[in-house]
Order: sequence, then C-alpha cells, then structure tokens
Amino acid sequence: MKYLRQFLMILAFSFAGEVLHALIPLQVPASIYGLILLFTALMAGWIKLPQIRETAGFLIEVMPLMFIPAGVGLLKSWGLLKPILLPVCVIVAVSTVLVMGISGLVTQEMIGRNKKKEE
Repeated sequence: MKYLRQFLMILAFSFAGEVLHALIPLQVPASIYGLILLFTALMAGWIKLPQIRETAGFLIEVMPLMFIPAGVGLLKSWGLLKPILLPVCVIVAVSTVLVMGISGLVTQEMIGRNKKKEE
C-alpha cells in the first residue's frame, strides 16, 4: 500500500505537469513541469522525501529500460540519419560535455552551500 501511495503522489505531479503543459503556451515538455512542481513541493516541505523515496528509487533503477524504444526508433530512422551523422555526433558530443560541466558546477555550488549552512 505504501508503494502505491508513493507512486500515486509522483503520478499526481506528472499529471499536474501535463495540465500545465496544456494550459501554458510554452515549448516546455510536460515532464519538466512535473519535475519542477515535485521539486518545489519537496523544497517547500509540502512533501517529505521519505514519502516518495522507495518508489522514486525504483523508477530511477528501471529508467534505462525507457531508452530502449528511443534506441529502436533511431535504428529504424538510420536511412534519414546517415547523411547527417557527423553533425549530429558533434552536436551530441558538445551538448553532453556542456551538460556534464554545468551539472558539475551546480553540484559543487549546492555542496558548498550545504557546507556553509552546517557551519
């Protein structure tokens, strides 16, 4: 029952993201709206981390399975991708390095802030 309640809480935020996506005319995916809402609820204390920890951990563990359909779609689109393979590879490499770098900087900043709060 605990896992069902946790999953329904996460699902509710995902649904709220879908509603916001339908209402707000921005090119932002519904999943991002849902993540922002869930993050806001966690930071504001409306939801405590233990209330969703186990189910969130399970969803993170099975996340690699969600990339299988995307990989199959890429294989099916090989004929379209072949002529633009080099530019796509360069874009993927550059964006990956940028995301890793920015994520590292943000993580270091957050760790630094937590250390200052503890002192």
